[in-house]
Amino acid sequence: MIKNAEVVRRLEREILRKEKADFSRNIRLIEALYKEAIALGAFPPQDKLSGIDVDIKIARAINSVSKTP
Repeated sequence: MIKNAEVVRRLEREILRKEKADFSRNIRLIEALYKEAIALGAFPPQDKLSGIDVDIKIARAINSVSKTP
C-alpha cells in the first residue's frame, strides 16, 4: 500500500519530465496495439455506425460550451 501518494506522484512526474519521446518506439507500440485489437476481434467494428449516437452527444456537448469565459 502506498503511504504517501504525493511523493509517488512527484517521482512519476520527474521521471516523465526526464524521459524523452521516442517516435519510432511509440509507432511500434501503436502497431502492436492495433494488431492485438484485430486478433481479439475488437477492431474493426462489425457495424461501422456502432456507438455513433454517443459520439454525436459528446460532440454536441463540446460544441455547446462557450469559448469565452
